[in-house]
Amino acid sequence: MHTPTFEKELTLRLEGEAFIIGIDEAGRGPLAGPVVAAAVCYRTANFSVPEALAKEFSLIRDSKKLSPKQREKAFSLVQEHFHVGTGIINPETIDRVNILQATFLAMKAALTDLLRQLPEARGKEYLLIDGNQPLPSFSGTQEAVIGGDSLVRSIAAASIVAKVTRDRMFDEYEALYPGYGFVQHKGYGTKVHMDALRHLGPCAIHRQSFRPVQLTNPETVNRKFASVLQRKKR
Repeated sequence: MHTPTFEKELTLRLEGEAFIIGIDEAGRGPLAGPVVAAAVCYRTANFSVPEALAKEFSLIRDSKKLSPKQREKAFSLVQEHFHVGTGIINPETIDRVNILQATFLAMKAALTDLLRQLPEARGKEYLLIDGNQPLPSFSGTQEAVIGGDSLVRSIAAASIVAKVTRDRMFDEYEALYPGYGFVQHKGYGTKVHMDALRHLGPCAIHRQSFRPVQLTNPETVNRKFASVLQRKKR
């Protein structure tokens, strides 16, 4: 299994970059809940890892490749050794602006949160963003890294913070919206989730603009049925 390293960050540091920030998100694909982003900056300027923590730092990798227990352990490690900012964009905003734009908003919010804690980095930041799209309307220096959460340790750390933060929210949603199995699938379109949607209809945290949700919303289905009947009458 490939473990991300600080090689990219160290190269940038040697080139004169002072504040290298990894950014990633969790929750673009689900049918419910927010999209969450994290921005992190390692606290040690030379990107060294304490020898005693080498094994623990191997857990800082793509959050999707970790068990829930491993993610929680890695989350604590990141909180201790990185400056961390988070951004959360709710389902209503996702429906209003679309999921891609909402993801960018979450990333910007995470960066803003981080810079509040690290004001000396403002204007000197170098962003490393997971994926193939840079952050729009950002005047500073940035780089999109495809597969970054598997290559760049700062991006991997951000992926862990975003994932754990979002998963913890779904533990609370389970009690607020019983019957959907949110603690199990975290809002993704699993069979359990789709069966619950068809039985219960959407709840307050479902993304109404997502087609699978629309097709289980009685109001939407009734409107479409009425529209079809109207066309037939013509």
